[in-house]
Order: sequence, then structure tokens, then C-alpha cells
Amino acid sequence: MSTAPTLTLTRPDDWHLHLRDGAALAAVVPHTAAQFGRAIVMPNLRPPVTTTAQALAYKARIAQAVPAGVAFEPLMTLYLTDATPADEMARARDAGIVALKLYPAGATTNSDAGVTDIRKTYRTLEAMQRLDLKLLVHGEVTDPEVDLFDREAVFIERVLAPLRRDFPALKIVFEHITTREAAQYVESADARLAATITAHHLLYNRNALFLGGIRPHYYCLPVLKREVHRQALVRAATSGSPKFFLGTDSAPHPAHLKEHASGCAGCYTALSAIELYAEAFEAAGALQRLEGFAAFHGADFYGLPRHRDRITLRRERWTLPEQLPFGDAVVKPLRGGETLAWRLA
Repeated sequence: MSTAPTLTLTRPDDWHLHLRDGAALAAVVPHTAAQFGRAIVMPNLRPPVTTTAQALAYKARIAQAVPAGVAFEPLMTLYLTDATPADEMARARDAGIVALKLYPAGATTNSDAGVTDIRKTYRTLEAMQRLDLKLLVHGEVTDPEVDLFDREAVFIERVLAPLRRDFPALKIVFEHITTREAAQYVESADARLAATITAHHLLYNRNALFLGGIRPHYYCLPVLKREVHRQALVRAATSGSPKFFLGTDSAPHPAHLKEHASGCAGCYTALSAIELYAEAFEAAGALQRLEGFAAFHGADFYGLPRHRDRITLRRERWTLPEQLPFGDAVVKPLRGGETLAWRLA
């Protein structure tokens, strides 16, 4: 394990991020912009971002929340629905939209407008394939007969494998993978399939949800899995394979809605994201591979230039705030009130 006092990296990017909107958006954008040069912004607002015009308006609102003098680029996506028109894809591509997001209807937060049958989207997927727009997938089935902990593996069999067969040139990101099956599937696939991995899925297994009682701020979707799956994710992330890259899936919710009888799914990690990843990589003895995972692999997959500036992490113990302003509420970050070993300089 490294004992160096600092760690300097090419500026990383976040390839999976939730920013919300309004006053909540203004509260969280500075946390991401302080660390990352770019971020893929999820479109699951209410109402969802389904058109190019909506995405550009949302991008403008994000830009207004970036602190003065900070270089940060939001990369915009559209929410794929059963009715997304194929002719919207050319407008999206020309406007700089980079991807569409597939949410199986009911799979996660604000996914009620998601896809009910992937075959209904085939004309749109054909246009995406032709125009080199990426498809980002929340990889879980929503069949109530399938156990919650098996839904990612079943998604591979029922949805992802047939989708890749029918659209072999479509570039797909399997988002926030959580299982050994997903890691193995991505590693064995061709170069048009990649995956993002969160810091919390690298650091924790499902026991974290129940240590000392139910801990709602560790509840996310896809849910944390068994230790054997966490270990598989660590091996994938630290392997040096270009098929795996950083995506925080940082998902802020008002604390009172997390600490609720029917609590929201999502972990807020944006404030300390790169520090949490450094902790996971250091625990695996692989700090030397963090730069590729955080700064190179995602940019290369999306065909974007790597950043030229750098960030530095200091080996410094500091306490994460227990809560942060979030519009007219507060958000509680994952590990709030606890001590971290690395800090962004």
C-alpha cells in the first residue's frame, strides 16, 4: 500500500451523474465541478428530458450554477421512451447530445416514463447506431417475479444480449454495474460495450445497509450486493481494462425523503467522489491505475480528448460534513460525519 503524501492525476470525468434542477441543482453542481472536467448528466427529471430543446435548456441552467472561473462541461443526454422519435436523433447529434438513457419503466428514481418494451425503440436505436449516439442502460429488469438481487444478471440475458445482437455497431455503456456477472460479461464483450462503476459499489457490500440498523443513505439502485460481487467490481476497476471507467451515480435527495418509510434510492457522493475512489483503489493496492479508470478510459470510449490539466489529492485526514444545503432542504452525503484519508488539494 502506497504511503506517498500526494497523488496527482489528469483531471477526471464523471460518466454518470444526477444533478436535479432548480435550487437543488445550484447546490450540488459546484461539488462536481471542483473535481471533474466533464460529466454525463442524467435526464430523469420531472418531467424527463426527452427532446433536444429540453436538454439544451437544462444545460444552460447547469452552466449558470458552475462557479465563476471553473472549467466544467456538462455532457447532455436524452431520456429514451417508447415514443422517442427516430428523427429527433439527428437534431440531438447536431446539438452535441452524446447519448440516450434507457430506463426500464419503474426501475429507479423518476423512471415511470421509461421503456416498457425495448422493441418499441428499435427505429430510434437504428438511428442512434447510424449517428454514433451512445446508449446508456440502467441494467435491471423490473419483473416482480425476479429477485431484487438477480435483476442485473437477468437483464443481461433478456435485454442486453439480444440488444447487442440486433445492433452490433451501437456503443453501449452498462451503467453502475454491481455484479460479478456484469463485470465478466463486459470484459468478454467487444469494444463497443463498456461499463461505469460507482465508488460505493467498490467500497461496500449489502451489509452496509444494515450495520447498527437500517442505514438509508447507503440505499441505492441497483442495490449493494454480496461481498463476492464487490470483489469482482474491484478487480474490474483496478484491472487497467479500458472497458471500465468512473461513473459516480451521485444522486442527491432531500434527507427527509431518504429517512422516510419509503425512502428514495441514491447515494450522494459528489462532494468527495475522487477521494472515495482513491480509498477503494488504495485498499486494492492499485493507486497507480486510478488515473486510467478516472481520466482516460471514459474519454477514449466517448471519443473525447483527455484533459490536459491535473488535480492533486493529499493524504490528509478530514471529516466529511454530516449534511449540506440542498435548496430548501438538506442532503446528507455518503459517509457524512466520518473521516476520509484523502483530500482534494
